[in-house]
Amino acid sequence: MTEPKAKVLFLATVYTHLAAFHLPFMQLLQEKGCEVHAAASPAEGGKEEVEAIGVGCWDIPFARSPYSPRNLKAFRELRRLLETHRFALIHVHTPVAAFLGRYLARVTGQGPVLYTAHGFHFYKGAPLRNWLIYCTAERLAARWTDGLIVINQEDYQNACRLGFKPGRNLFYVPGVGVELDRFGPSGLPPEKSVRAELGLAPEDIVVTCVAEMSRDKNHGLLLAAWKELASHHSSCHLILVGTGELLSRWQKRVEAERIPRVHFLGYRRDVPQILRESDVAVLTSRREGLPRSLMEAMAAGLPMVATDVRGNRDLVEHGRTGFLVKLGDVKGLADALERLIKDRELRETLGGAGREKVTAFSLDRIMKKMEAIYARFLSGVAG
Repeated sequence: MTEPKAKVLFLATVYTHLAAFHLPFMQLLQEKGCEVHAAASPAEGGKEEVEAIGVGCWDIPFARSPYSPRNLKAFRELRRLLETHRFALIHVHTPVAAFLGRYLARVTGQGPVLYTAHGFHFYKGAPLRNWLIYCTAERLAARWTDGLIVINQEDYQNACRLGFKPGRNLFYVPGVGVELDRFGPSGLPPEKSVRAELGLAPEDIVVTCVAEMSRDKNHGLLLAAWKELASHHSSCHLILVGTGELLSRWQKRVEAERIPRVHFLGYRRDVPQILRESDVAVLTSRREGLPRSLMEAMAAGLPMVATDVRGNRDLVEHGRTGFLVKLGDVKGLADALERLIKDRELRETLGGAGREKVTAFSLDRIMKKMEAIYARFLSGVAG
């Protein structure tokens, strides 16, 4: 008689998160013989990409805000799902889904629960409100968490303070991994290049930011620095890749303030090619977990300029792989970008060091770490 497959559930607030970061890990478990399911809200898309790899999807109407009344309905529907299915392992992500999922997994008698914190909402410099709400929630949910995975050093220290024990139920895994091979030479003819699309000359310097247009990504700081910088560097261009709720706001600001040579590219599937044709990467976030956009820039051999916040500082070594600047420091950001715009040799030196460092964050290495963690929590568990 064939032994039933172990059923594994990936749980997140929205499918877009699972589609963007977790498909390789779902496929890993499928290759190990598991039956993989996913539960999330389809409101932002992404469900088709998850279903395309043979994952069974369950729509749960989560809202990103912990205060939304929609989460009451999500709670009821997730409880119904967990009362009718038993999963050998549940891997939860994102604050709302992770909190509700851990509680309901415990009360419905599920198998072990893993939680990947993609950046705690409480961190050095966070508002007091974040510490009161999110840190308190994590202290409460710790009792329902069999294994916690963190992706940066600051969260690792905070997890220890929450009572998690390294090697027993606390694991450091540096991000979701980057496919290094995707950022090598492409062989794309010049007429098909992004520079040709934008009408840029070969000698123009391209600074690129790949980030969602949201408050956390803090494009206002970048535009303020660019306005100062671009006024005396006529051959430099700023490419902004990404979409989001603040896109129109930043477009209107660029137009109103006549900030020169800013290109809004929106959502793109050719990010590796854009980075290959760039000279510098920049990220001005207020907070991060461990930004894949910076890892991808490192893989493309770019020097980086980033705000000195959790996650960014795990990747950017000041003066070795790029430069870190303080939040709100418009002049410091402009000066750091200017150094790289003016000095090709410095760009190549820092970019080479970043490409060397990012090998530790490769998808292959992350997959091996996750395979070991999954094996640990699935061992001896019935399907």
